[in-house]
Amino acid sequence: MKYTLDIVIEMPLDECMKTFANSENMKHWQRGLTTIEHISGTPGEFCAKMKMHYTLRKRPISVIETITHKNLPHEWYATYTTDGADNIQENFFKATSENQTQWTSINEFFPLNFRMHLKLWVMPRTFKKQTLRYMKDFKNFVENGISVADA
Repeated sequence: MKYTLDIVIEMPLDECMKTFANSENMKHWQRGLTTIEHISGTPGEFCAKMKMHYTLRKRPISVIETITHKNLPHEWYATYTTDGADNIQENFFKATSENQTQWTSINEFFPLNFRMHLKLWVMPRTFKKQTLRYMKDFKNFVENGISVADA
């Protein structure tokens, strides 16, 4: 399953990227994120890996993030691996005016088992909604300083 989402953030590109590139900020815009563990590589750089732990709908979920391309402030790609799926995410950032940034996120999910294949087929909107929620929460954090860390 593949989809593309866009959002416009009322903040200059450089300011958005300072927030986006700092893993300490992730808890403020990724609901359910509880902890991050560095696995390998230089944190935040190409080929770096980290394990991210979430609690979603009262269930623990772990995701391995591998940075596969980094050309900030304009491009940032990563692969996310869970027990049931791989997600390839390509993020593009563009200054649309002096004080705005357009974020385009292209996501492609690959099921690794029958259960996840069925979920992707039956509930594709769930994955899109989750990605859009993170994007909106990032926008809200950058623009208004509102954190979802305790949401």
